[in-house]
Amino acid sequence: MNRNLAGALIASALFLAGCGGGGGVVQTIPTQTDSNTMSSTVTTEFQQRVALGYFSPSCGEAAPGEARCFAWVLTETGQRALGHGLSPEAKRQTQATSTSGPWEPSDLQSAYATTAAAAANGAGKTVAIVDAYNDPNVAADLAVYRSQFGLPACTTASGCLRVVNQSGGTSLPANNASWSQEISLDVDMVSANCPKCNILLVEANSPTTANLAAAVNEAAKLGAVAISNSYGARESRSDPSGISAYTHPGIAITVSNGDAGYGVETPASYGTVTAVGGTSLTTATGTRGWTESVWSGSGSGCSKYETKPSWQHDTGCTKRTVGDVAYVGDPSTGVYVYDSYAYQGYSGWLEFGGTSVGAPSIAAIYALSGNTSGTPASFAYSNTSALNDVTTGSNGSCSPAYLCHGETGYDGPTGNGTPKGTGAF
Repeated sequence: MNRNLAGALIASALFLAGCGGGGGVVQTIPTQTDSNTMSSTVTTEFQQRVALGYFSPSCGEAAPGEARCFAWVLTETGQRALGHGLSPEAKRQTQATSTSGPWEPSDLQSAYATTAAAAANGAGKTVAIVDAYNDPNVAADLAVYRSQFGLPACTTASGCLRVVNQSGGTSLPANNASWSQEISLDVDMVSANCPKCNILLVEANSPTTANLAAAVNEAAKLGAVAISNSYGARESRSDPSGISAYTHPGIAITVSNGDAGYGVETPASYGTVTAVGGTSLTTATGTRGWTESVWSGSGSGCSKYETKPSWQHDTGCTKRTVGDVAYVGDPSTGVYVYDSYAYQGYSGWLEFGGTSVGAPSIAAIYALSGNTSGTPASFAYSNTSALNDVTTGSNGSCSPAYLCHGETGYDGPTGNGTPKGTGAF
């Protein structure tokens, strides 16, 4: 299968997702190449599996001036092919084991060495999630997820969960089943990584970049120590006003790298954010008990417009290089999520992937660390010993190779690596 056909099949998947619940103008997915690099001719494993119908995107292609979310659900076809599909309870009752997920909170804390921190830290810290539209079932679905995995309750009545619009008010946007999948994924991943954290969900009126930016500013205003953003749009120009919304000293702002393989998305391209790539996570022998490689759908590359932050020292990009760190993102090695607001026939216990997994997870780990003073985006560059270096896998072809291949030390798809405790955050 050539890259053009694979890209067309992903575009088809995004088109169908857009017709199902995103609405608006649907465009062909951009070919993710960068002017500073060679275009990719590699058909990735992710593209092949999309073509086989293993995964379905939560959000269709974005209209001009809008962003789309980066969540992908494992379909029934994918479940059969990969031997996944058991609910958490069925998995426990049958004592089924898997080397490739779906992962639950205890697995994620084990993989990233945060078990002790998750048990002890996070109380009084608020992690904000910015998404578009409203999920009417978010509180009830979060209760199911947290109860299933033995996490403390987090309710609107207690104040642990707070849901507001982009202006901080309680008149919420229109319901949207597509973005509700993203919302469920995000609140579940904050819960999995920081069970004691408060969750602030700020729902933008729509996925325009202006509305999402307004929601980020509101989250900062309302006292979040970290703000998660699991969405993006093809980088097209420098946007000083956009950068301003994602620049809040003393607050960690995490952004997903994207899900179209090698190429750059905004706002992950902004030098003030922590851009989070994706990995494939499986169990392994050895001290850690886990192994990771680059997820082939993860975004990475050179920004065409944004200034290189002072803490980045790679030589293959004169401007900002995406990304900074990584977390599991491969839908083939995905995470449990509970979402009852049906979209495209999927509801209940689901398995999700995409770099959407990483943004809320890394935001939660920033909260666990208790340290977001100064410029949190720089922390991973001065504390690399507290990260797992991901040295294998790729998301395309490029030059220089580190921009799209896992390598020793820094690389584009996984940045400086994945969490090994909270020391890099």
